[in-house]
Amino acid sequence: MIINTGQRTDIPAFYSQWFANRLKAGFVLVRNPYNPKSVIRYRLTPDVVDLIGFCTKNPAPMLPYMDLLEPFGQWWYVTITPYGKDIEPNVPDKLKVLESFRHLYKIVGADRMGWRYDPIFISKEWPAERHIKAFEYMARTLEGYTHTAVISFIDLYEKTRKNFPEVQSVSYDEKLRLGKAFVEIASKYGMTVRPCAEGTDLARFGADCSGCMTVAMYEKALQKNLIVPRFAPARKECACYLGYDIGSYNTCGHLCRYCYANYDAATVRHNIKLHDPESPLLIGHLLPDDEVHDAVQESWIDPNPVLGL
Repeated sequence: MIINTGQRTDIPAFYSQWFANRLKAGFVLVRNPYNPKSVIRYRLTPDVVDLIGFCTKNPAPMLPYMDLLEPFGQWWYVTITPYGKDIEPNVPDKLKVLESFRHLYKIVGADRMGWRYDPIFISKEWPAERHIKAFEYMARTLEGYTHTAVISFIDLYEKTRKNFPEVQSVSYDEKLRLGKAFVEIASKYGMTVRPCAEGTDLARFGADCSGCMTVAMYEKALQKNLIVPRFAPARKECACYLGYDIGSYNTCGHLCRYCYANYDAATVRHNIKLHDPESPLLIGHLLPDDEVHDAVQESWIDPNPVLGL
């Protein structure tokens, strides 16, 4: 099975010690975000967890614990945008993140990691031309360290409108203009652009619109075939196989203004105070009326290997 850590929060950036403790313990507890009294227990052992997926803006705090991840398959996305502290208040200096990306590459290799340049929005401070220059600088810096560059344009979720009221959606023409430029730049530096939940409009320019976290990508990272259960996409535009996420909403300390996973800064700060690195739960502890259920887990690796994968 696939365990995901990055759809609800940034575990490597803020909770690396906790996650290392969970790997040592061999299990993790996860509250159902829509029914908090329901808690799922996942085993974190390589006999049932084939791959762990990460999505982070700062992998550096997790790097000292990479030996604990060695028995598992891994897929890493590192999000690196050019925005400043006015948009991403607590994201480290981008030069440091680029260096952490290169360090991570030395451990996992180019076939098990990708770069995300998202979300993209257009404003007076961030016109298309500035995005194109920033994307080229980063692509040039990351040449040889990954083959994958994911892009997406900002979605105006309710939380995004609340925390970033002045942001505007990107027009269709601007999406095509930027997408075409990004595909050309990425190709120059040995990368394929994968639009995230953006349909197939950029395929005409050479983008791979099959998804950014697909079974085929996991198989390449594992060098093994998978037999996966059927799944329902997270949203109709998404073709990705996201697996089972162990994070919690309203816990990401980056406090990016465009974030869909945080309600507001006060809620995040409150939840972070409840975090205990020794707890099996990311936030807080088990309560007397919690109902703990063991997840049904099994390996999805095909026992009959296919030559050439």
